[in-house]
Amino acid sequence: MDFSLTEDQIAFRETARQFAQKELKPNAAEWDRTSHFPVDVIKKSGELGFLGLYTNPEYDGLGLPRLDSAMVFEELAWGDTSIAAYISIHNMASWMIGEYGSEALCKKYVPNMVSGEWLGSYCLTEPNAGSDAASLRTKADKQADNQGEHYVLNGEKTFISGAGSTDVLLVMARTGGAGPKGVSAFVVDADSAGIEYGKNEHKMGWKAQPTRTISFKDVKVPAENLIGEEGQGFSIAMKGLDGGRINIGICAVGTAQSALEAATNYVQERSQFGSSIASLQSVQFKLADMLTQAIASRQMLYLAADKVDNNDGQASTYCAMAKRLSTDLCFAVANEALQLHGGYGYLNEYPLERHVRDLRVHQILEGTNEIMRVIVSRQLLQDDALSKLR
Repeated sequence: MDFSLTEDQIAFRETARQFAQKELKPNAAEWDRTSHFPVDVIKKSGELGFLGLYTNPEYDGLGLPRLDSAMVFEELAWGDTSIAAYISIHNMASWMIGEYGSEALCKKYVPNMVSGEWLGSYCLTEPNAGSDAASLRTKADKQADNQGEHYVLNGEKTFISGAGSTDVLLVMARTGGAGPKGVSAFVVDADSAGIEYGKNEHKMGWKAQPTRTISFKDVKVPAENLIGEEGQGFSIAMKGLDGGRINIGICAVGTAQSALEAATNYVQERSQFGSSIASLQSVQFKLADMLTQAIASRQMLYLAADKVDNNDGQASTYCAMAKRLSTDLCFAVANEALQLHGGYGYLNEYPLERHVRDLRVHQILEGTNEIMRVIVSRQLLQDDALSKLR
């Protein structure tokens, strides 16, 4: 197994680091304090291809492997966790349309999303359908009038990133009976009549991106805005979540890297009892563990990304393991980095408390880490599972 990076991977990673250094890191604290969603900066990232990293190249996406894309997301998160996470969600939406939409649908939406002209939101979670996504209740009833066939959308989605500030909604809704086979996927214009947005939620972290409830009341959606076939929505959503779990895990790694760098610099500058605290073995041991945890997380995510890129039959299991491991370990790294700063780590003028707040939600979204354990254990308990997971 070759762990070395190609010249292209190094170039993409360096470009992302430069963008993060210039556009994200200097502004992250202020965006967090003011809950500002920097649409202009996000659109700038589209000029570099960061809004269509693994999207179909037939519609202006870069078509990168998930592994290469993960390297970009990590560097963006090093600059600002919240904005990098939103960009990863936008990528998931543009990829889904480009991968499963009709040619006409792709031509209409995907190039505008890849360029940043239109921003997207992914609408799966509902007030009573979080971990059990197959139980969602939002309905799409097929009807016809003198203008042709269309769907009428009714229901509510919650915890939707970017909602109220985006242009395209990728909505999962029920077109059939109970269970996953009754779910379909739709592209919905965010300004359609009948859509209402709730308040911007006051959150512990991720304050630089809005999170709102979306209500759909008799929203007309053209029949051609169906992605794939009726009943395929849940399987499309789950394929999207495999990549989403890699993305959210690698964003945690980027944030942990930033926290580790801050802590390493601080302990060398901070003196107590006549010498820097970096000379204390207890501090050195903590730093060693933090670095090990960050690198272990990164490599596990790279492995999961490689499984997705190669259509491995166990890719979903690896994505679940990698998401669980990385988000737990990287939260611990950021928390330990705050501890090494002492009282200063608790102050808003230092980045550590923001890193801790931003990373906490990574253990919840894209499937809670408890659900990740359910996915892994179910696979593990199947016949001959261990031989397939080696």
